[in-house]
This record gives sequence, C-alpha cells and structure tokens, in this order.
Amino acid sequence: MHARLFSGIVAQGERRGTTLGFPTVNIPLQDTDVSGIFAGVVKHKDREYHAALFADHERGVLEAYLLDFDEDLYGQDIQITLAKKIRDAEVCTDDDVLKAMIAKDVEDVREYFLSI
Repeated sequence: MHARLFSGIVAQGERRGTTLGFPTVNIPLQDTDVSGIFAGVVKHKDREYHAALFADHERGVLEAYLLDFDEDLYGQDIQITLAKKIRDAEVCTDDDVLKAMIAKDVEDVREYFLSI
C-alpha cells in the first residue's frame, strides 16, 4: 500500500474513544475506499506523532489515537498519513472486547514503528 495523506480540521466526535480509554482526534473522511485499522502519522504544525488510526467509511470519519500524546487539538488543522494497514474493521458491541481489540491494535502499531 502506498502511503495516503488526508487533512482536515479536528472535529468533536462522539467521545466513544475517550470513554474506552483511547481518546482520538477526528477529521472527515471523504474516501469511501479506505476502511480499517492502520498505523500512521499525524502531523500538527511542525510536529509528527505516531498513531493508531480507524478509517470508518460508513460514518465518514478518520479517527487517530496519537501514541503518548495528551493535548487538545479541537479546531486545529492536521494531516494524517496512513502508513500500513493493520487489519479490517470489525463490528463489536461489547465494550470490554472492544477495549482489548484497541489495546492490541495500539500494540501492533507500536511494533510497526519500532520495526521501521
């Protein structure tokens, strides 16, 4: 997969990620061909952050959980580069199972960045 770049203004989401312990920044996703969980990079101003990404084409949102980051980016312009697909998205209705899946995705993303 070639790296794909998306940009947008960080918008308020449903705050589901925060509730699950994985707060995300969200930008609109116009590309309906992109779906799933990815390792990627979020660029804000002159800084870059590794991130676990969820491209949800059904809701039209690209969500990024920035690793080791704890700042408010609402209303800020960011760029997101998808580097590697980790897996396809799955529907999950159990919060405990979903938390475990996200934790595994974050672990896989960290391992990806350590390997490059």
